Amino acid sequence: MSKPLDVVMNDKTHRFEVTLGGETAFAEYVLHNGAMVLPHTVVPPAFEGKGVGSALAKAALGYAREHGLAVKPSCPFMAGYIMRHPEWQDLVHEDFRERLGLAA
Repeated sequence: MSKPLDVVMNDKTHRFEVTLGGETAFAEYVLHNGAMVLPHTVVPPAFEGKGVGSALAKAALGYAREHGLAVKPSCPFMAGYIMRHPEWQDLVHEDFRERLGLAA
């Protein structure tokens, strides 16, 4: 994908969203007690391989970093993204570090 994706933080739906061609990919979030829970990510098949999932992850994790939030990645996609990108691993909440195989 040549142009940057426009990721929007939708406060009403509690999702980071990317809309392309009438379809929306999203990463749900819940803000709770100084943490951002990331429970679910949906990327429609038409978006696969276009960097949409990565853009959603970067937006969510970037928001968490900017606001001093620990991240609780209960979504397998988000957990996998964090495992593949060590620059985000310092954000992982202590309760989730062991399940991701990260040092305490």
